[in-house]
Amino acid sequence: MELNDLGWDAWFQQRRDERERTELRPARVTAVHRNSYLVRNESGEVRAEATGRLLFGADSGEDLPCVGDWALVEYHNGDTFAIIHDVLPRKTFLRRKAAGRKVDVQMLAANLDGAFIVQACDADFNLRRLERYLVAAKEGGIEPTLLFSKTDLIRKEQLEQLIASVHSAHISAPIVTFSNYSQEGLSDVRAVLVRGKTYCLLGSSGVGKTTLLNHLLGEERYDTAPVRAKDGRGRHTTARRQLSLLENGALLIDTPGLRELGMMAEIGSIDESFPDIAELASRCRFNDCTHTQEAGCAIQAALQNGDLSEERYRSYVKLRRESAFHQMTYLERRKKDKKFGKMVKAILKHKKKR
Repeated sequence: MELNDLGWDAWFQQRRDERERTELRPARVTAVHRNSYLVRNESGEVRAEATGRLLFGADSGEDLPCVGDWALVEYHNGDTFAIIHDVLPRKTFLRRKAAGRKVDVQMLAANLDGAFIVQACDADFNLRRLERYLVAAKEGGIEPTLLFSKTDLIRKEQLEQLIASVHSAHISAPIVTFSNYSQEGLSDVRAVLVRGKTYCLLGSSGVGKTTLLNHLLGEERYDTAPVRAKDGRGRHTTARRQLSLLENGALLIDTPGLRELGMMAEIGSIDESFPDIAELASRCRFNDCTHTQEAGCAIQAALQNGDLSEERYRSYVKLRRESAFHQMTYLERRKKDKKFGKMVKAILKHKKKR
């Protein structure tokens, strides 16, 4: 195996050369569990830890190693253990607001060539949630593909209606349908995977992500669990994000089911995911139109004449407001953290002089 088989290319080589740390070797982060990591290079996969400088110098979770990152590491004990000294810049990324009340960034994966957004064709299917996933992918510069699972649970006409609802929402991402149970459509999923490219599975618990990964691996490597019969929801069987090398040479990251996907996206990424609304906004009379009650608002006109659905409009407004709030709160917190850090350094410097 060579580094190229793990996704290494000239872009990352240039970033490594800029670091001028020739004593360190590049390795890809393949798993994260709290402050413990797995990294892999052309020789194999080993356990790793980050230096204290890297851990305690991080202003937020965004600065810590995540699955898919390329790190510069120092190997020890006959190359059976590694220390992560640095993380190379990310070509693409997938992130969300960390779960809970605290506004911080949680990195889900990095350096992805594609994101597979998985939704089941049963009760799990949710167009509004799908829009959130699409915004997250666009924000990180990742091309999304929609995977609709559990097609064996619905009739062909119902599947066609689901696909039509996606198209009517002006979502242009490619759609692949499959069933883990009957294995129909799995060959179509495999056809999308390219050797040396990295993808991730993104979706709720119980939609079949881990079962699909086992099919693509050709073995039952990861545990799965049945969904609840009353609501079709699944339990978290994937405890951490893990990068796996598939039979055909592609790389796939499985992620735990997300109960929430808090937005911290830029407005431009949201507009890109709602091209129909963005096009309408360009026709508004005023450049600073809030699209709520101004005269000459093309979006409000489209709502009134039925060209734009109320549900899609509400989703768009909600994502914009949520992202703006989280972005503002996050930036304010980081300013406070930096100010506090400078104060601590000044006190320590003063003590040293005394």
